[in-house]
Amino acid sequence: MTSSNPKSRTPPAPGTAPHSYARFIPREEVGDTRAWNPGDLTGGPPPQHPLRRAADEPAAKPDTAAQIAEHLRAARQAGYQDGYRDGLVALDAFKQSYATQTSAQIGALVQSLGAEFDGLQQDMARTLAISATHLARQIVRSELATRPDLVAQVAHEAIDTLLLSAKHITLRVHPDDHAFVAAGAADVLAARGARLLSDAALTRGGCLVESDIGVIDATLETRWRRVAASLGIDEGWTDVAPKDEE
Repeated sequence: MTSSNPKSRTPPAPGTAPHSYARFIPREEVGDTRAWNPGDLTGGPPPQHPLRRAADEPAAKPDTAAQIAEHLRAARQAGYQDGYRDGLVALDAFKQSYATQTSAQIGALVQSLGAEFDGLQQDMARTLAISATHLARQIVRSELATRPDLVAQVAHEAIDTLLLSAKHITLRVHPDDHAFVAAGAADVLAARGARLLSDAALTRGGCLVESDIGVIDATLETRWRRVAASLGIDEGWTDVAPKDEE
């Protein structure tokens, strides 16, 4: 090992270049030395190692207020999204419920209107039929008053309705119609061998044919009720007094 005494340094041999690491420098001689770095040229403080500086510096404290604000913002946003979603679901349910309720109400209203309209049609038809029978009754009464001989035609048709095998035929008419029937239906009475009798119980304008096989009711009341029944009403000839129809 080379001596540490400077006086004992051995000069280099002639013809040889001195080497910078020709000897070992003891620690005592180094003193306050350090490695050179580029920062020494600017005169600034020596840089510290990043890992060492990070280890030496105290850890930054978290910002509690900022964290609370962030949590509040996130909670507010989540609450808004949840409320918006729930609102859409509730709105859709309300639409469906309202549509169902409205459809049911409209259906019930249409059904009710249909029933009322049908009832109104029936009432109108009945009223029209009654009015028609009242008018017809006036016409018939007027015809019987102005043309009483029409009863002879009624008697003729009633006798023709009987079968040819019928015997013991009797034609009954009102006493006031006896002469008209005797003159207007004389041929058919003679052909069928029928008797003509007056019956005050009958109404003028009608007749009653009796035989051994049945009875032909051609009275005015019966014929009138048949006509009224064809119109859908049950109204007799005498249901309205003549003075009420005038």
